[in-house]
Amino acid sequence: MPNPPNIAAVPAAILAGGLATRLRPITEKIPKALVEVAGKPFIDHHLSLLRENGIRQVVICAGYKGEMLRDHVGNGSAFDLRVDYSFDGEKLLGTAGALKRAAHLLGEVFWVTYGDSYMDIDYRTILDFFLARNVLGLMTVIENGDRWDKSNAVFEHGRLVRYDKQIRSPEMKHIDYGVALLRRAVLDGVPLDQPTDLAGIYTNLVEAGQMVGHEVFNRFYEMGSPQGLQETRAYLLSRNRTSEP
Repeated sequence: MPNPPNIAAVPAAILAGGLATRLRPITEKIPKALVEVAGKPFIDHHLSLLRENGIRQVVICAGYKGEMLRDHVGNGSAFDLRVDYSFDGEKLLGTAGALKRAAHLLGEVFWVTYGDSYMDIDYRTILDFFLARNVLGLMTVIENGDRWDKSNAVFEHGRLVRYDKQIRSPEMKHIDYGVALLRRAVLDGVPLDQPTDLAGIYTNLVEAGQMVGHEVFNRFYEMGSPQGLQETRAYLLSRNRTSEP
């Protein structure tokens, strides 16, 4: 059997195609990922975090004003990364649809992250956990208790038992954290150039026992709303101060 890939060989898809209506009027002229947070565009923080964690290949799945993202980030050399791009086209394709369109740029195994979220966790440990298991996907989860959004996952005794963003139940104490690992086969059933959401695919994978959960404990920061933007800014300023020599 071939050796499992190390983290530098596993690309990270950044889903950055949304319209960002909650941040209007800021996002009337720029995409959400270019909104300034703690002194620089948010995408800069995101890319730097991935680089810190050993990731070297990134695919930005862009939609709304995506050409501005490409103009800013370029080929990724400024971040010591290789960055490629996949564009939705005339209509937004949703999270799974965007990944399907980018499939030719992604490896046999790839990360899924969100362009408006800062997820400060140990990516290497999560990849090792996933590669040791014969499943199609991994979802990071955090105990949420409806603090940051509506909880949507049942994670008990180290097992991801249920995930559903539409039909929620009282035993849901965890939430999809926003970092996932998928095998390319997950995209086989996704229609090309048709809007499709990952949430339903994740629900089916969990029901089939093909998606494991990995619990994390550092809260996520999501800058897609005015309140989230303020919280993300405060966290990044604090993190930057802590990391200064």
